[in-house]
Amino acid sequence: MNTAVVLIASTRAATGVYTDRTGPLIAEWLTGRGWSVGDPLVVADGPGVGTALAQIIAGSPTLVVTSGGTGIHPGDRTPDQTRALLDYEIPGFAEELRRRGSLKVASALLSRGVAGVAGSTIVLNLPGSTGGVKDGLGLLDDVLDHMVDQLRGGDHER
Repeated sequence: MNTAVVLIASTRAATGVYTDRTGPLIAEWLTGRGWSVGDPLVVADGPGVGTALAQIIAGSPTLVVTSGGTGIHPGDRTPDQTRALLDYEIPGFAEELRRRGSLKVASALLSRGVAGVAGSTIVLNLPGSTGGVKDGLGLLDDVLDHMVDQLRGGDHER
């Protein structure tokens, strides 16, 4: 069975200023596709994201989806923390997510989110907005099965 972990990077949600809404969206989407996923983890923006992400990757889930901390605010460091842990990037995913988002909201182009592989785990950064997450899940719907198959050594469809 495919396993996933959802990690939310939000200082305000981590400190109880508001309740995270993106984590449940992602977890519900994954569960609906038959993935095993626990409750979303919520951490403050910044270095704690990297620490949590490293611990999650050490458990070798198939997929880690983050939400939040991808913008240009001084505290938004999720892409930097993620990139430091990746073996290689999947730039087309992040580029397409920005493109799709910008068709609705121009500020989607400000997202610095990355996607890549760390060991045997796919790691994807989604924006912190519910709209950005929905765009990301729409893109994932198109490519996730193939991504997982490829990571496990599958052949290309002909």
